[in-house]
Amino acid sequence: MTAQATEVVRLLTVRGETLAVAESLTGGLVAAEITSVPGASKVFRGSVTAYATALKHELLGVDPVLLAQRGAVDPQVAGQMAAGVRKALGADWGIATTGVAGPDPQDGQPVGTVFVAVDGPLTVRPGCAGGGKVEALRLNGSRAEIRMESVRSVLAVLLERLAGEQTGNERAQDTERNGGF
Repeated sequence: MTAQATEVVRLLTVRGETLAVAESLTGGLVAAEITSVPGASKVFRGSVTAYATALKHELLGVDPVLLAQRGAVDPQVAGQMAAGVRKALGADWGIATTGVAGPDPQDGQPVGTVFVAVDGPLTVRPGCAGGGKVEALRLNGSRAEIRMESVRSVLAVLLERLAGEQTGNERAQDTERNGGF
């Protein structure tokens, strides 16, 4: 259990929101990280590990033409995976990982090419960061290191979006908890 996963669960709990996960190269590691946090059952709806390309369309609604033209390792695929799992599992937030952990290139992409995505509620409040975001990563290291950095990265992007949407009351609670004023 990491501090990132703990903070994700805490923020979602405070907000009364839920999370769903779509994974490819991480093979369930994101879901495992989140569910290692006590109390995760209050916010975690579930996950889909769509390792096979066809499942990205069949289970997550990723455009089959996009998959045929660009392959599974693509920023739009990541974004559609996050939106698709959010819809399929009825969550407020969806996150996704897709990429190449190695040992061989895939879909014309080199090892270490990863896309992580977040899809959340659209809001109109000033200073809010809802909606979707995809981040491209170029990672080095072993297969295990690339997969673990992908987990860390998708949780970081989600935390960035959640922190951008905190209400004044949540910020006050954070400040009190951390000894500030």
